[in-house]
Amino acid sequence: MSTETNTPTESPSLKGKALLTGASGFIGGRLRDALLARGLEVVALRRRGSPAAKQGRSAEVEYDDLAGLERLVREEKPDVVFHLAGATKGVTRDDFSRANVMPTRNLLEALKKAHPEVQRFVHVSSLAAYGPSQAGNPHVESSARRPLEHYGDTKLEAERVVEAADVPWTILRPGGVYGPGDVDYFNLFREATQGRNVFFGNRNRWFSAVYVDDLVTALVAAGVHPGAVGKGFFVCDNEPVTWERFQQAIVDASGRRVRTLNLPEALVSLAAVGGELATKLDGKPRLFNRQKAKMGAQEAWTCRSDALRSAVGWNHEYGLERGVRAAFDWYRKEKWI
Repeated sequence: MSTETNTPTESPSLKGKALLTGASGFIGGRLRDALLARGLEVVALRRRGSPAAKQGRSAEVEYDDLAGLERLVREEKPDVVFHLAGATKGVTRDDFSRANVMPTRNLLEALKKAHPEVQRFVHVSSLAAYGPSQAGNPHVESSARRPLEHYGDTKLEAERVVEAADVPWTILRPGGVYGPGDVDYFNLFREATQGRNVFFGNRNRWFSAVYVDDLVTALVAAGVHPGAVGKGFFVCDNEPVTWERFQQAIVDASGRRVRTLNLPEALVSLAAVGGELATKLDGKPRLFNRQKAKMGAQEAWTCRSDALRSAVGWNHEYGLERGVRAAFDWYRKEKWI
């Protein structure tokens, strides 16, 4: 990997070999394709039994196998590591810790022992590590980190592991990420095509979003730019939006006449209890639980990306309306809707 002199018209270029975790996920898949398109050699770390990468190479190892991780990084000697693997769903805090903290700690330990020459470790965290914000007062990097539930708490713990590491690191904390391949925001797109625009008490609440390909360009910049070393950044569009505005962009892109439904927030709490009861029966974690309902009840989950823009020259390309339309085009092309 080489770092060229940065000028206002030319950013440092990312070259060499990248080790990527979470390549089978929504964001990881887009990042893998972008790295390959830039000519990098990409090695996707995958757990035993999971499918091999469709593009690039993959290496099979478990995150709790420290000796295996050491062998991998010693043999591959990646120039940059992009660590995206983690979990947004779980039953207990230990579930989240095993998915979000342990892999981070072991990857960094393996690099320290077997490949300390790695040039960058890029860790994908989350706005949830800071907790909710206030409407009109988005989080910046100097804001207090006060996570609200297990997911955010373990993402913060993983951040602190990274911050104590002996390798050059950068942390990115995206807001809500949407776009091709996403299954969470997809439900809003599907509802619009079926003539519905549904709110669960959140119509006037605020959040920060980013289109997945804009996050990918931020990740690439974080992997090479000298101004990103030893720093953490939020990644989001210029301005927060209300759920009303976000969903109106989806409705506009659908081209459909819709019926807007303002359902009581109590239904979210009811669904959360139902999700937890179902989990008790089959042991499978679900997105609807009381911790997620607590997150949804906050007035704002917002941040600003000024620090990232200043440090590496990144800026979003898509923005809300263009991003939503691009996502809709993909869902239609892939026959999701």
